[in-house]
Amino acid sequence: MIGQRVTMPGRPRRVRPARWRRRGALVLCVLAAQASASGLSQGAPAGTVSLASNLTALNDGFAWAKATALGYAFEGDPVGKWYEAALPGREAFCMRDVSHQVHGGLALGLSEHTENMLRKFATNIAASRQWTSYWEIDRHDRPAPVDYRSDEDFWYNLPANFDVVDAAWRAFEWTGNRAYVEEPAFETFYRRSLTSYVEAWDANGDGLMESPEANGFRGIPTYWEGGGPKALTGADLVAAQYAANRSYAALLRASGRSVEAARFAVEAARLQRVYNDDWWNPATGRFYTAVVQDGSFDPSSQALAQIYPLYFGIVRSGARRRQVVEGLPDAGNVELSSYMAEVYYKNGRVERAFEALMTQLDPNLERRTYPENPFTAVGTIVHHLVGVRPLASQGVVETVPQLPGALEWIEVADLPLLDGMVTVRHDATVDGRWTALTNSGPEALQWRPAFSGAHDCLQVLRAGESLPVAASSRSTDWGGVESYVELAVASGEMLKVGVPAACTHS
Repeated sequence: MIGQRVTMPGRPRRVRPARWRRRGALVLCVLAAQASASGLSQGAPAGTVSLASNLTALNDGFAWAKATALGYAFEGDPVGKWYEAALPGREAFCMRDVSHQVHGGLALGLSEHTENMLRKFATNIAASRQWTSYWEIDRHDRPAPVDYRSDEDFWYNLPANFDVVDAAWRAFEWTGNRAYVEEPAFETFYRRSLTSYVEAWDANGDGLMESPEANGFRGIPTYWEGGGPKALTGADLVAAQYAANRSYAALLRASGRSVEAARFAVEAARLQRVYNDDWWNPATGRFYTAVVQDGSFDPSSQALAQIYPLYFGIVRSGARRRQVVEGLPDAGNVELSSYMAEVYYKNGRVERAFEALMTQLDPNLERRTYPENPFTAVGTIVHHLVGVRPLASQGVVETVPQLPGALEWIEVADLPLLDGMVTVRHDATVDGRWTALTNSGPEALQWRPAFSGAHDCLQVLRAGESLPVAASSRSTDWGGVESYVELAVASGEMLKVGVPAACTHS
């Protein structure tokens, strides 16, 4: 969280060293490594993933991010397995940071840590706190004392419940862990967060949450804590609520409850419609930052208020979305910057995304070692740059490379996902673009290799034989086209698929 925040009444102000003080107005929930803590056990199945490419700076950056992130993972404490995601010295994890660090944690093999932390947030939701959870939990398995004194006196940023719901869906897709779909504690948290929680904070009954300034830190309606008009409802809160409804609908479908899922899918569509229709400011060519205390819109420019709606996916595809992406301001601090590469990748801006990613890995980056930075760097490299997308709900592993011009080849090896492990390599050569997948898991898997562009066929190399296979195509969120095939890959088998000159394309 922000170091220079309002001190909770009755509590002496904690003075932190200058290097930890506020550098922007995002909820930081970030930390320095506690080198004396227990660390991972020698036998923990974490950290198998590795990366190699033709770019030394990328290779070195990934190795640094991997080692740094794993240094923040612990077990043997009362809270169970966990990794750092809170301010320095807290020995704790908070809801925003954990939600954002999920993909990196899972790529690093920290699935049990991730599940445990998300469950801790889920089990601590309570009516006595208007259906909030504990914003931050420490290694002693208690709400972090700096943020919590009682159910009437605590710190909470309202997008947090929604962020966790969305993170649980992404964790399910990566792991296939049915606990996220079937366990009562998770189900209760999802449903309460999208019903009772909204009702408790929706004073005017419009389906959007509000928190008047008088609430202080007990219900901040945004992740923004900086200057400017005080929000009643932040743009990031609306975007997070949309994402949570979308993700809960997907979780319900994964459990076979399609009729129930429709209700939340409809609500997600309503929120998206409200945001895109009502929150657009034609005078500035961007969306409003917030609804402020008098009910009017805040037209001021704020990076967080533009980045989070793109991150959560509430902005519709089209000219407005392109305009917002092209006009994104500088993030201003390392925490918000850790979203930039993801946002650019999600919008097909591959070169800008890679530039933002390399900024995260730059040894000269100020406050580079804050956990959110290395964790999300690992997650972004694996999930977006290499484009490995486990989709448990579909029973498939998808690969969609997003390589910049400078990257001739890249390989991610021994990546844990679903019930197994894969190695994925991409090559961009004069002979075409190729992806190879090796299935090191115990069972066969379904693989969906995809490539940018509309192609009539893709070439499949299997056991020394080369065969053109008719490709299907689909549109992307940002208006592009991708072509793909779907193949079964046996345990221990390696397949290679590509777009050679022999395949006609448009």
